[in-house]
Amino acid sequence: MKSTKKILSGLIVTALILPVAGTASAATYHSDSDTSLGLLDYLENEHRAARANKPNPEKQQLAADTAEMAKHLRYPIDPTKAAPVSFEGDDLTWNQATGDFTAKGKVKVTQLDQHRFEGENIDGNTIEERIHIPGKGHVLQFTPGQTEVMLDGFETNYNYKMKTGSMENAKGKVADNYMTGKKFEFYPDKIVIYDGTKTKCSAIHPDYNLFARKIEIYPNDKMVMHNVKFKIKGATFLSKESYTVDLKKDTTVSDWFPRIGYDKTNGLWIRQNLKQPIAKNVDANAKIVYTTKKDWRNEFNAGWANAGSYARVTYGYFDDSDDNWIKKEPSLLWGYNTRLGNTHFHYGINGEYGRWKQGTVKSNHKMYSLGLGYDPIIVGGWKLHLSTSYEITRESYNDAHYNGFNYDATFTKDFDDRWSGYGAYRYQKNNRENSPFDFDNDSYSRKIEAGFSYRIDDNNRVAFGTKYDVDDQTWKKFDYYWFHDMHCSQLILHYEGHDNTWKVKWCFLPM
Repeated sequence: MKSTKKILSGLIVTALILPVAGTASAATYHSDSDTSLGLLDYLENEHRAARANKPNPEKQQLAADTAEMAKHLRYPIDPTKAAPVSFEGDDLTWNQATGDFTAKGKVKVTQLDQHRFEGENIDGNTIEERIHIPGKGHVLQFTPGQTEVMLDGFETNYNYKMKTGSMENAKGKVADNYMTGKKFEFYPDKIVIYDGTKTKCSAIHPDYNLFARKIEIYPNDKMVMHNVKFKIKGATFLSKESYTVDLKKDTTVSDWFPRIGYDKTNGLWIRQNLKQPIAKNVDANAKIVYTTKKDWRNEFNAGWANAGSYARVTYGYFDDSDDNWIKKEPSLLWGYNTRLGNTHFHYGINGEYGRWKQGTVKSNHKMYSLGLGYDPIIVGGWKLHLSTSYEITRESYNDAHYNGFNYDATFTKDFDDRWSGYGAYRYQKNNRENSPFDFDNDSYSRKIEAGFSYRIDDNNRVAFGTKYDVDDQTWKKFDYYWFHDMHCSQLILHYEGHDNTWKVKWCFLPM
């Protein structure tokens, strides 16, 4: 769980790149290390995206077949009529007068707009422009602008002029989801599924899924699920009357799934993120957290964000990468982050005002920050980020007032497909010497951080990060990570060598 303060008062570049606190998708990975290992988070997120978007041989073959069909058309395509259709099979019969046809054997019915129907026995009528697969059938739909479909099912009916049809007891892939349904109905503007399941898990028997009495999928717009149940291994854990997924954004239904983990400070914990749009650019969020050692550690927030500006009110508990907890009762966060004209510079003005509590320390916390960053600079294959900010912090607890500049210079590089590395020099004026809070604070200001990542294979990656106190010339952190992908979830082991402690996380992945 990342701290909000670091997003506001640290790198202004980070504030420009990351979503406003409380709005990030759970599908996106954020490192919990404070050794700057988060600079390599893109490796994990790119890996997750690659797993979700593997090449589809059937899609490629259908595109090749329809391209070949187009070469042999006798007449120009009439957009007011159904796309041309070809029939292939071991035994084909067709009555030219009535339009009735039957096809037996390995039958393929291919439509030029990239529809395909396959089955052992197919019948229909070319005048009425319909087909019927009475037994098991296979349906492909890769029509541009429509929801992509790869389904196996029974009793398939389709009118390829009206673009309407149905399929019963079907399962397969719809868009980027693995789905089943007692009945699928196809319309020009939507797909409707009854008694259906949805999951990102590609296993034959998925570890988890969402079951809904009715699912409506609108191409490139949204998916609406009614009477929803979240199930793990068939057992219901959560339920909702309705749930909507925005298909136009990089969001996933796994936002609704819980996260489970263990660390020495908190014990066993479980976390669930909830999000509710309220109005345009306005949303409310809840992070429900239960720990066996610290009981409930919930956080609630609501806010607005638009065109680089944001304002958010938050109430509840926050922890940093060292498991230091504070409570905000509440706190207002605000800011504006944008590019400076047509230059390579970015700037931001961010602030926070709220009531902070940690142990016996209670304080009215005020922070203001003005930051400036520069677009990445490529130096010998390394990607260099430079940024600075001026921060003013005031605490009512001990009338503390401290201000000063922060400086950051970071390097990242991919040496090959397996090896990546980073380095960072940071100076942060605010530290535990002048703040009544140890939350998100080191006891020193000048630090050097470095590390690497190594991809062992498709399912395993290891990473290492370290932090060095320049003032005392001592090593402060050694973080070791192992990322292990299972077929539907991911296990992340984190060993903190300096503190000799383990952290374990288990989460569902958007695959």
